Amino acid sequence: MAMTWDQTRDRVHGYFDRTATEAWAKLTSDAKVSRIRETVRAGRDEMRALILSRLPGDLTGTRVLDAGCGAGQTSAELAARGAEVVGVDISPALIGIARDRLPAAYRGQVTFAAGDMLAPDLGRFDHVVAMDSLIYYTAEDIAAAIGGLAARTGGKIVFTVAPRTPFLMAFWAAGQVFPRSDRSPTMIPHSAERLARVLPGRLTRAGRISRGFYISECLEVAP
Repeated sequence: MAMTWDQTRDRVHGYFDRTATEAWAKLTSDAKVSRIRETVRAGRDEMRALILSRLPGDLTGTRVLDAGCGAGQTSAELAARGAEVVGVDISPALIGIARDRLPAAYRGQVTFAAGDMLAPDLGRFDHVVAMDSLIYYTAEDIAAAIGGLAARTGGKIVFTVAPRTPFLMAFWAAGQVFPRSDRSPTMIPHSAERLARVLPGRLTRAGRISRGFYISECLEVAP
């Protein structure tokens, strides 16, 4: 039986705020990592560039939500384009890293907060980006999350999912058969076609990044 949104969120919180904080801090820096994690780092860098390519080069005067901001790399790049950025992550530990790493030049433009990236009291936005922060959830939960954000977003919502590739489907099936409490939350692969049927707005497939152990698909919902 699939976990509820709250159950999955609690597991994601526990993993990133306790189990994997140190590893995630290294992965999102220029520190030496294993070859496997090098592929993940390279894949994430490519995906971040793809996500940013879907937004205007000049974001001056806009308010952008970085939903699931992690260590804040995307938030910093959005600020460099002139945006007022709200970076939210469920992990206070990662938010601490994001604040420490944010260049001083952007500290007046970026607000970091630990908590619910979908909270209505975050206000309205011109655009939303959500890189790899919805990959653990069911299609129905993703649709509800995007629907709630769309009601408060004037422009694009650019997000990623784990695509239904043979590799990821096999990985997902193995995780269901052999669960381990210390393993990262299991990604749920999705097809863009299925998501298009349940998501609000017009869904566009922006591209897929496949680099070693990093496989992720970028999707975009426009109002």
